[in-house]
Amino acid sequence: MGESTHPPSTCPYLLLSLQMSPESLQQGNLSSPTTFLLLGFSTAYGAQVTLCLFFSFIYLVTVLGNLLIVTLVWLDHLQSPMYFFLGHLSFLDICYSSVTLPKILGDSFSPQKTISFVGCITQIYFFLCFGGSECVLLAAMAYDRYLSICHPFRYPVLMSRRMCHCLVAISWLSGSLSSLIQAFLTARLPFCGSKVIDHLFCEMPFLLQVSCSPNAPLNKATLYALAGTIAMGSFLLTLVSYAHIIRAVLQKGMGMQKAFATCTSHLTVVSLFFGAGAVAYLVPHSSGSKERDKVLALLYAAVTPMLNPIIYSLRNSEVKGAIRKALCRGRLQMSTTGSGIATECPPRSLRQGWSSW
Repeated sequence: MGESTHPPSTCPYLLLSLQMSPESLQQGNLSSPTTFLLLGFSTAYGAQVTLCLFFSFIYLVTVLGNLLIVTLVWLDHLQSPMYFFLGHLSFLDICYSSVTLPKILGDSFSPQKTISFVGCITQIYFFLCFGGSECVLLAAMAYDRYLSICHPFRYPVLMSRRMCHCLVAISWLSGSLSSLIQAFLTARLPFCGSKVIDHLFCEMPFLLQVSCSPNAPLNKATLYALAGTIAMGSFLLTLVSYAHIIRAVLQKGMGMQKAFATCTSHLTVVSLFFGAGAVAYLVPHSSGSKERDKVLALLYAAVTPMLNPIIYSLRNSEVKGAIRKALCRGRLQMSTTGSGIATECPPRSLRQGWSSW
């Protein structure tokens, strides 16, 4: 027998390709009753290396970018309700991407991309929990912009620190409760025959496709109703908030356009998040759209959390200013460590309005 020209790490893939044809995979005979098989993308070695590097880059940028926003808010460089919500949004994005990307990375070089039934339901719960919480939080951020622009004089009273904490708590509780119900109903579905999920991770619509329950359509309708209540309710609240904002800008003229400019980053994030989710969940699935579904899943589960801090950093002068202040403070601390001379950066006169909230 001649020597193989493939790298040693491809041997599991060669064995897997010999033992597991697409036809045999669809029969589901290779997975235990408590295990699902995730097909993912291509099993070719070169493609797996490229995908692994791509997913690693996305996850690294997501964690570092959102961690930067969280740190800036935590260090009190950004003191206002808008940035308080932004800090929680960045924390949610870290959690949201961490539900799926580490598992996808682990499966990149695994010969059998399996996940236990408990692990699958757990992944569904946290994915829906963080996704639902982010929907409600984006609506809360739109409401904050509405109060800031349409009721500027009453804004400090209406959007107090207590109100901000209540809105964040509502977002977490609504996402947690909705996802708990959906995960519980999904876990009670019977699964027989094929245990193959032609997707990158456990996601509710694709798990329902392998259920053999005669009540699957009813369960599916119930699950979609719960998810739709959170997603569509949050989206409608966001639309109503921006409808009032646009009306106020048109009525009050040029003076409000600068205030409306603070909404552009949030509008971009909302469009990406809800737009990708709407295409993925509302467009009918077909057997020929599997690869498209996987790409869309990456868009709203991985790419959008990565882009959020970039959007807020590039399109928001206050965030860029806070980054410069943090870097300046770090340089000053390093330069004055040995001298013992206290120096402020920026001067106190520039920070008078920072702690007003």
